[in-house]
Amino acid sequence: MTYEATVQFKFDATYTHDYNRGFASHLGDDDFLPEEHFLITAPAGDLNCKQYFKLFEKFMLCVGMDPVSIRSGAMSLVFNDMVLEEEQRKVCKEYELTMDEDLQDKFEEWKIRDAEVERLMNSKKPPMGTVEYTEEEVNQMNLENGL
Repeated sequence: MTYEATVQFKFDATYTHDYNRGFASHLGDDDFLPEEHFLITAPAGDLNCKQYFKLFEKFMLCVGMDPVSIRSGAMSLVFNDMVLEEEQRKVCKEYELTMDEDLQDKFEEWKIRDAEVERLMNSKKPPMGTVEYTEEEVNQMNLENGL
């Protein structure tokens, strides 16, 4: 048994000049086409969810949507009052996002980390694996290397 499916997004628009708008109403007509028709067709048999969203994004771009508005609309599917916080957190984890209510905890983690880095930077110990040479040893190595 074979399964074939297609999905189509169709957009039809017509522009009719309005002669009742007054003097010089015809000056903006060069910016409009009298008719537009878009038909986007894709094989749908094996499309996954992300591919469907990518296809719909292309359709929205064709009909004049702003990319920023498209992304905002996509995010509004996840981050709204009708979606459980647990589900929102799964998406945050997948895309390495931090929710506003978690920023204070992140800030505290960063303060602890920064204090630890500062403590290590100010300690007198050299980093692990560092060999400390005396001035005499450095001079001897320089003589051996012809410096």
